[in-house]
Amino acid sequence: MPKLIRLYIINVAIGFGIAAAFVGMLLWFDIANLWHLVSTSDKGILAVLILWISNGIIFAGVQFGIAVMRLKDDDDSPGGGLRQHVMRREHATIPVPAEDDKTALFGKH
Repeated sequence: MPKLIRLYIINVAIGFGIAAAFVGMLLWFDIANLWHLVSTSDKGILAVLILWISNGIIFAGVQFGIAVMRLKDDDDSPGGGLRQHVMRREHATIPVPAEDDKTALFGKH
């Protein structure tokens, strides 16, 4: 199995495990009276399953994103790519005519 597929499967499993712990804590601490709603309804198991799957998708995506961002390249280069400077700053002198009479700011003497 390719390494990237293995990385994806492992991180999706970790994400769904975290989601299971999250939903379990929601039920254990009875957030928003969720345990009572689930235990007294005939569709409670389906609601918990949907809650777990929807949170699992989110947590799995975040977990895989973190794993991909933590991958590093085995190169010993200083980082980045080839720094190509498209435009270089070149300072130009602009001739400005100087007047002989010395006037103050805004033409006031």
